[in-house]
Amino acid sequence: MPGLSTSRSTLIKGSTLGIGRALALALSALLHKPQVTACDRRVERLVEVREKGLETRRLDFGNLDGCILRRVIEVVLRGVNLDTVIFNAGIQHQFDFSKPESVKMENVIQELTLNYTSVPTMLTCILPHFQKRSAEGKESTVIMIASGLSPVPLPTVPNYCATKAALHSFALSLRTMLCASGSKVRVVEVYPPLVESELHDSYGTTEKLSKYWMSLEEFVRQIMPPSCRGRRIFRLIRNSKGWWERFEGLVRARLAGR
Repeated sequence: MPGLSTSRSTLIKGSTLGIGRALALALSALLHKPQVTACDRRVERLVEVREKGLETRRLDFGNLDGCILRRVIEVVLRGVNLDTVIFNAGIQHQFDFSKPESVKMENVIQELTLNYTSVPTMLTCILPHFQKRSAEGKESTVIMIASGLSPVPLPTVPNYCATKAALHSFALSLRTMLCASGSKVRVVEVYPPLVESELHDSYGTTEKLSKYWMSLEEFVRQIMPPSCRGRRIFRLIRNSKGWWERFEGLVRARLAGR
């Protein structure tokens, strides 16, 4: 079954920093030498990963017009039998809605677009290819990198948490629709805890958070094992598992009390 450890051709959305870059390099280093296509909007970062042997495509996920659709189709139809797509790109802004005059709506919209809207937009291009593979008896995988902040939001980053919660809701519906149609496309959600990243640099919190985060090396060790190739719909990593179980327990208790 195609997955992180067996994929022959993987497209990674957001693969020049943090989790995306670490996964791209780890995949390209596997013994069976899969083709890994890194997609990002930053040309200088793409040059760096290209020098490490990855295929690259510049895609501006903040601009969801016909251009991005055509470029995704180009990647899919360029002769490589894509079997896995990883949605990782994201951005995180801090907001204080108790001071509405301080809220920059352009940042709210940017965060929503990059973290959520770009995912169903790209899937409209990729799923026809995966459905064709399914009709041929071949399996494909959609992997969504969510967040431990999806079930339990952090008030300082409310919109970020909302976009990740939206991604989870979308994944549930997508999985249900694909299963009902008999498709061989599986949907996997990954819930990492706080992971080593440059995501927090612009708000000056990197030094503080670095004392608590999981290293990229450890994250890759946990996500790459063969267990991630099974039919598990979630991959809960370290303390995100505890957050998820506590949240789900509260929801079940509340529903039982109705």
